Amino acid sequence: MDSVYVTARGRIVIPALLRRKLGIKPGTKVCFIEHGRDIIFQPVTKEYVRSVCGMLKTTTSVTDELLHERKRDRER
Repeated sequence: MDSVYVTARGRIVIPALLRRKLGIKPGTKVCFIEHGRDIIFQPVTKEYVRSVCGMLKTTTSVTDELLHERKRDRER
């Protein structure tokens, strides 16, 4: 477990070993997620985006729902 200090300006340095392991390069977006009293540090890499693609899929199409709603509006 590595530990770092927060600077007066709120900055932290991610240890090089973690940066390499997680594919964090200059310009990589990082999200901080508050979970109770913990902070989850999630780099937004291509691998992460691929891993969450499709998680929120539904069985209905938003377009189909909109067309159905407009049809009901016309019938009123």
